[in-house]
Amino acid sequence: MSAKTLYEKILEAHTVRELDDDGQLLLYIDRSILNEYTSPQAFSGLRDSQRQVRHPQTILLNVDHVNPTRPQRDALMTDSGGQLQVDYFRKNAADFGIELFDVLDPRQGIEHVVAHEQGLIMPGMVIAAGDSHTTTYGAFGALGFGIGTSEIEHLLATQTLVYQRLKTLRVNVSGELPYACSAKDIILALLEQISASGATGYAIEFTGETIGALSMEGRMTLCNMAVEAGARGALIAPDEKVYDYIRGKPQMPDGELWQLALRDWETLRSDPDAQFDKSLEIDCSDLMPKVSWGISPDQTCSIGGCVPDPAGEANLIKRQAIEKALRYMGLTPGTPLQHIQITHAFIGSCTNGRIEDLRAAAAVVAGRKIASHVRGIIVPGSSQVRRQAEQEGLAQIFADAGFEWRQSGCSMCLAMNEDVLAPGDRCASGTNRNFPGRQGAGARTHLMSPAMVAAAAVAGHLVDVRNFLSVGQ
Repeated sequence: MSAKTLYEKILEAHTVRELDDDGQLLLYIDRSILNEYTSPQAFSGLRDSQRQVRHPQTILLNVDHVNPTRPQRDALMTDSGGQLQVDYFRKNAADFGIELFDVLDPRQGIEHVVAHEQGLIMPGMVIAAGDSHTTTYGAFGALGFGIGTSEIEHLLATQTLVYQRLKTLRVNVSGELPYACSAKDIILALLEQISASGATGYAIEFTGETIGALSMEGRMTLCNMAVEAGARGALIAPDEKVYDYIRGKPQMPDGELWQLALRDWETLRSDPDAQFDKSLEIDCSDLMPKVSWGISPDQTCSIGGCVPDPAGEANLIKRQAIEKALRYMGLTPGTPLQHIQITHAFIGSCTNGRIEDLRAAAAVVAGRKIASHVRGIIVPGSSQVRRQAEQEGLAQIFADAGFEWRQSGCSMCLAMNEDVLAPGDRCASGTNRNFPGRQGAGARTHLMSPAMVAAAAVAGHLVDVRNFLSVGQ
């Protein structure tokens, strides 16, 4: 038997049959978590063709994109379009017998946070959902990827998808993670190195001592943003950290079933002599906190750097991309990043809205106040995270510092609810995308870690959190 990568093992276990000689196959899907924004047409398609959902118990419907996150929660949406989507979502749950985490459900939150909280994600699974950041589940040794509406309909009706086999990319990460650096800085460094299309057509497997040392939250951040490099899958081999994290979750097996599952999960790793189509190395020894300056997550550099000068770029296409980004961002070449003033600071999203992220931010702002001209917003990734943060006293720290403490949801990660920036606003953001208009038409987004966002909120401008902590400003 030939040696196999983790990706190949998971794919092999879920292949119903090969469809051609070019890597197209019929793939069995274990689980899907659908939101109110990407699923309506799929359910309408089922109704039009008079089909049922094949295995409704494997699907979770979860409201997270269009719901308001204002401090006092209610079941109504801000706008009529959002209300229509949620009302139809509720009808679909009832008509097709699918569980729904509605806005007032104590388990509600962002889909890529609530899924693992509820024990829905297990090593070796294949999860397909109508959101590109489904790659998050690779942190558990599961293959997750986003799909389109027509594919959602096919999945609901058949529990399968027509799937194109990907190439494999190993990203080996070594070196001790420096003080105040995080998984967010690792993934931004990768994007800076390989570009926003550098992993297109690949499934990434993250390996190395640095990955093993990351917390589960850190691994989720890493896999979550792998899609920003074009990857349609990201994997980390499961280990004791994974098993400890998922053990005892509401829908996780226990007793003898847990032991049987564990025996299988322990085989989920690439064989020592497995061949990857491509490999690259990242040494974290000299890693510095990263900040995006442009309109794509790969337009990033270390916080000690300056806004790039397009005149110094020999490649015409890259030079034009820099010029376009600087026009939108309203930045002048050569400006030190730490001189860039902000108007908003946002911590949340499926990338950095977990309890560890909130703890990191609270450690920076404790005993301090955010700048008077900055509006700071904290949106926990789930209702469960919100309750835990309140129990740990984190919510009070944020409130004392001047942040708004909100309910859970996607919020200002994307302008699809009432949390929207105005044209010209500039936000230090712990999210995943900085595309033009992502947080509001004409708004400007700088991606960074939650600790960096917290430091920028207090300073009123982009700042190196390491210096910020060392001088006690």
